[in-house]
Amino acid sequence: MKIISKISLSLVLASSLFLATVNAEEVKADGVKSVTEASLGLRKTNLYVEEAETEGAATKYSDAPAGTSKKIKRAFQDAPPMIPHSVEGLIPIKIGNNACVGCHMPAVATAVNATPIPKSHLIDFRPKTAIGDDGRITKDGHAVDNTSSQERKNISIKENKEEKLTGARFNCTQCHAPQSDAEAPANTFETVYSDKDGATKSSWIGSRMTDDLDTLIK
Repeated sequence: MKIISKISLSLVLASSLFLATVNAEEVKADGVKSVTEASLGLRKTNLYVEEAETEGAATKYSDAPAGTSKKIKRAFQDAPPMIPHSVEGLIPIKIGNNACVGCHMPAVATAVNATPIPKSHLIDFRPKTAIGDDGRITKDGHAVDNTSSQERKNISIKENKEEKLTGARFNCTQCHAPQSDAEAPANTFETVYSDKDGATKSSWIGSRMTDDLDTLIK
């Protein structure tokens, strides 16, 4: 009986939804009520052709060489900045070739007018995780019964003294992408930055992000 009741309820709900759609989108053709194909989906253009109104605005990525483009304001405080210059020949990023670091590493960024990679990208936040012979999870050699430990045994912050990107940050295009200059949908969002220069700079600098943590491994 329970299964039959569930099936009956599902049929009633489906019928109600269908009737609501018919009532909302009905058209009269020779006195017969029907529903248009376009009204059944999110797309409101012709389903059988790909005209300009369906294709939308073409993408227009910057062709400015690196070092000559104008920075794009961040969408919010500490948002990954968009790439304002051409990426022709710079991607894809491969394990043995990351063209981004040639200009964006802190040691050279200022000299070539590039945004320096923040310190957060040079710090390893991932503890070395393994499973011991007894089946327990270990973090940096310490057994952890709960990976969400309130004692922060699941956290490990290791400074990289060699000024190299950590593995988790190596693939820059996971977060950073070129910005198209084409017409965009209307947007009423107003950005409020917590830092006065938040539109162009990251607040994750120096030891600011680790001051309150006691898990720093030097």
